[in-house]
Amino acid sequence: MDQSEKKAVEAEKKNEKPKKSIKQEIFEWIMVFVVAAALAFVVRTFIFEPVRVDGASMMDTLVDGEYMIATKFDYLLGDPERFDIVICNYPNTNDGMYRVKRVIGMPGDIIQLLSGELYVNGEHIEQEFNMHSITQNYGPYTVPEDHYFVLGDNRNNSKDSRSAMVGPLPRRMIKGHVRAVVFPFGNFRLMAD
Repeated sequence: MDQSEKKAVEAEKKNEKPKKSIKQEIFEWIMVFVVAAALAFVVRTFIFEPVRVDGASMMDTLVDGEYMIATKFDYLLGDPERFDIVICNYPNTNDGMYRVKRVIGMPGDIIQLLSGELYVNGEHIEQEFNMHSITQNYGPYTVPEDHYFVLGDNRNNSKDSRSAMVGPLPRRMIKGHVRAVVFPFGNFRLMAD
């Protein structure tokens, strides 16, 4: 073997990676799964979460079985605004399910529904979204501080802040801002602010 062949063999040996033990291989795979789970947790907790519509309380805006994307970072940095579609938890329920509703009343607002028309602080508010009208009256009701009054767009078939079992929602129970319907793909649309 001449000098150049010896150098080539030595160079190959230097470039060879040492074989990993089974323990090292298993540890690396476990770390991959731990990091992936941690990233998924951070994304779902602080950035966005896919949520499925379950029920008819937001018809015609959202339809049963659709999947939405709700961003969470908006409400880490700020508060909900009137007419935001939100995902929220209800008081005294531990079923792990989000409810999807529309923010109607802000802290301190006086909410009233007269013949299906919305009044906030005595002023008629035009609602420019698809909504099932109601004839039932409600209020006047003053939204407590640090609470939000939420309604479903299908007002005749929605368990929302009008119900004594739900009431106005404390700020901490509003978890995300619905931004888009993403599935079924043919129903893709952005939610208007």
